[in-house]
Amino acid sequence: MATSVQIMNPSTEVLETAVTTVFEPGKLAVEVIPVDHDTNPTPPIPILIASPQDAGTYPVAMLLHGFCLQNHFYEQVLKHIASFGFIMVAPQFHISIMAKGDTEDIAAAAEVTDWLAKGLPSVLSKGVEPNLSKIALAGHSRGGHTAFSLVLGHGKTNLKFSALIGLDPVAGTGKYLQISPKILTYEPSSFDITMPVLVIGTGLGEEKKNILFPPCAPKDVNHREFYNECKAPCYYFVTKDYGHLDMLDDDAPKFMTCMCKDGNNCKDMMRRTVAGIIVAFLKAVLNEEDGDLRVILKDPKLAPTTLDPVEHRLASAERSSNHKDLLI
Repeated sequence: MATSVQIMNPSTEVLETAVTTVFEPGKLAVEVIPVDHDTNPTPPIPILIASPQDAGTYPVAMLLHGFCLQNHFYEQVLKHIASFGFIMVAPQFHISIMAKGDTEDIAAAAEVTDWLAKGLPSVLSKGVEPNLSKIALAGHSRGGHTAFSLVLGHGKTNLKFSALIGLDPVAGTGKYLQISPKILTYEPSSFDITMPVLVIGTGLGEEKKNILFPPCAPKDVNHREFYNECKAPCYYFVTKDYGHLDMLDDDAPKFMTCMCKDGNNCKDMMRRTVAGIIVAFLKAVLNEEDGDLRVILKDPKLAPTTLDPVEHRLASAERSSNHKDLLI
């Protein structure tokens, strides 16, 4: 919920204070539900669900994890978003350290999407119902590439997505070393995507951790290019002082997180920033409640971390905007 208070006479001085609560956990109790081969109907791959416990009908969002990561590394972010009234679905892809194309994960994500209609109601608490007419698809790192590829038609689903989110998405190791399918064209607004898109990037993602490891989100194949190729309406936030894996839970294995440049500040602030922006976006797109998103666009300093740049393009006005030149 967003509110505006203390508005003075505009003929003299205007003082407006905007408040949003999305960066703190919501009011709904949340349960985490592991779903595996013992479930009927059986999902195509294991799934982790974070769902409100209170009876009601809630929109659904699916989060695809990054390369060589586990879905439970995102549990804090999943629970934060679910506490605002969204059912979060996080598939677990097969883990392989061998670099290969994304075809297998795209197909698996499509199969999980089609499982939702029969499978999701069977595992949720009594009185909790999914609204499958409103589904968002999100992906982190290589999972961002998977999500964009699925929406771009490299996989087929019976259900339709209403929104797309890229969390520091990565499409390869360089401009000429994209993973298959090669979706980046390096032409502005070239993605054939008509739904609203949110891209959240990290300021340190394209920096090396040390001389032994390459950047985890290299230039030319990271969040900046994904956003540039989106059509309006699209939104872009960069967590300036954090790295590619800083949104993961604190108990994510150090042998994984040590490969990426990380920020020096509290990782909980990063998680709350990412989750809060996602909540504001989902509320605007899926629930038609855009107050929180408007507030954050107008005053990014409300976030727990520094957001810079902050941009968006709206369908009604094909131009870029930042918080100094607001289009809302």
